Amino acid sequence: MTLDIDLITSMGPELLRAAGVTLSTWLCGALAALVLGFVVAVARRYGPSFLNPILRAYVELMRGTPFLIQLFLLYYGGPFVGISLDPIPAGLLGLSVYGAAYFSEIFRAGFEAVPRGHIEAGECLGLSRTQIVVRIMLPEMTMLILPAGVNMMIIMLKETAVLSFITVPELTFKISQIGSANYAFVESLFLLACIYWGLVELCSHLGYLAESKVRKYGLSHA
Repeated sequence: MTLDIDLITSMGPELLRAAGVTLSTWLCGALAALVLGFVVAVARRYGPSFLNPILRAYVELMRGTPFLIQLFLLYYGGPFVGISLDPIPAGLLGLSVYGAAYFSEIFRAGFEAVPRGHIEAGECLGLSRTQIVVRIMLPEMTMLILPAGVNMMIIMLKETAVLSFITVPELTFKISQIGSANYAFVESLFLLACIYWGLVELCSHLGYLAESKVRKYGLSHA
């Protein structure tokens, strides 16, 4: 078998559309997961006592089962309980709920890493619980959780490939279609691997830039 470069270049327009779906699904899903994970972490730390075991069970369930199984249950099993979603909304919801469980643990670890004395200082100044979280805990833990957060973003980017199983027209789905139609499995899979590698490297580079900015900010305000 030979690598057909002409076939790869002819995929351009379709791949651009598919890449747009992949990136938009990833960014929207990751942002929603980030926000929901933060809410879960705060609720577990400061919410009513009955919430903690419920949210802990949610986190353990999401982390203990494969994302593909969760996606199948949501998309194919949802209609049995009155939840009928199109592929893209189902993929976004599944990705968000799955990622939020991991982000909540990242935020929880960050909260616990903030020195107790800093929190007590905020309480002595009369800051509310919300002000302590926003003004003291969140800035201090950002540097600590940033590497883990970027790593989770990369994991979620690669998990978008799973959305092809529920026919979301993203990169994996579209390239698999092209490869099957042209019997060009080597070219299509090679191209898919290169695209994901490039996206992961870009995300990783942006993460390093963010870390350097936060580190400089922290040192200049130390």
